[in-house]
Order: sequence, then structure tokens, then C-alpha cells
Amino acid sequence: MRRQPRQARSQERVNRILDVAEELFIEEGYNATTTNAIAKRAKVAIGSLYQFFPDKTSILQGLALRYNELLYQRLSELNTEALVTLPLTVYVDQMIDATDQFFTDYPGYYAIFMPLQGTIPELQEIEAAADAHLIQNMATELSLRNAGLESPDYEAIAFVLVKAIGNLLWLALGQEKPFRQRLVTETKRLTLHYLQSYFSSEFIPAHQAEAGVLPPLPHHPL
Repeated sequence: MRRQPRQARSQERVNRILDVAEELFIEEGYNATTTNAIAKRAKVAIGSLYQFFPDKTSILQGLALRYNELLYQRLSELNTEALVTLPLTVYVDQMIDATDQFFTDYPGYYAIFMPLQGTIPELQEIEAAADAHLIQNMATELSLRNAGLESPDYEAIAFVLVKAIGNLLWLALGQEKPFRQRLVTETKRLTLHYLQSYFSSEFIPAHQAEAGVLPPLPHHPL
């Protein structure tokens, strides 16, 4: 953004510009949409739009950042103290279902950005930064489980999971609903078996392992 909104009124204007841009990018496509059309539908002067966004690409970047923040918030809701005690199957189900539900709740994400993949370097930078954030968080989550691994191991596992889950669910969005659901299931299967190659089927937090306390071993079919 050219400048950050400092007042509630300015923030409201920025949000309205982003909301309208989202609508037009979905309806008309990014390339066919102009900043004048965005300003007109948002009922703001074109000069006001340019105060915050110097061009259409910066508006697209603003939307990408907003989508990524919404996804991060959705996944952060799962990050509770009980997370490290969850059986693998439950952990995988919650993580993948939350991501898939996000894509369902915000169809504009796929509709806008799928046709633009690989064409706008600024978007690639935003996505790389968002993935790096998710990878770091997941590595931290995994390190809380008593697996006896080193920090680079957790980072590598998190990298594989974020990239694999994100890309598989993203590609699934372009499929018919029955096959999309099948791909979600297959993504869970892939993730579960991958994690089981490093961790036991039931994670035991370090403080419990040191105390000799073992959790029950219920079976949770995928």
C-alpha cells in the first residue's frame, strides 16, 4: 500500500476498495478490471483510491494478504494446549478440514488467483512469505511432541506438509465435488502415513513421557 490507513474512516474505505475489487476480479477477471471501475463501484474518488493503492497490482496484493491472514487465523484457532495430545488421525483431520473449509468459505481466493499463478512476481513473494509463516508455526507445534528429533527435522517435515497439503487442496478446488472430496480424503491419508513415519500413532508430550504417563490408545479411522 502507498500508505497505511490511520483512522477508522480510512480503514473502512480501504476495506470497501478491497471488497469491490474482489467482486470485480471474480466477475470480470483481473486483467479486464480497471482501477476506475473499482473506484466507481466502491463510490470513492479515484484520487482517494490512489492515496492507498498506487496501481491495480497493489490492490491484488492487498487481497492476497487479507486472504492469507484469514487462513492463518483459521488455523490458529486449532492451536490450543490440547493440540499436542491429539491422536495423529484427529490432528490430521482438523488441520486439513480447516484448510479445505477455508477454501469453501472463500471461493474468490481460487477464482481470482488460479488464473494468475506464475504471472505476477509480487504475488509469488506474498505466497512464499505466507508459507514460511505456516511452516515455522507447524515446526513449532511438532517440536512440542516427544519425537526425539532435531530442529531441522521438524522444519523439513513442516515444509513438506505445508507444501503438499496446500498444493493438493488447491488443485482439488478445480475438480467436481465428489472427486474433490476424494482428493481431500487422499490428502489426509498421505499426511497421516507421512507423519506416522516419524511419530508414533499417539503423540506423547515430553513432560508426560518423563513422568511415565501414557495416554489411552483409541482407534480413530481416517
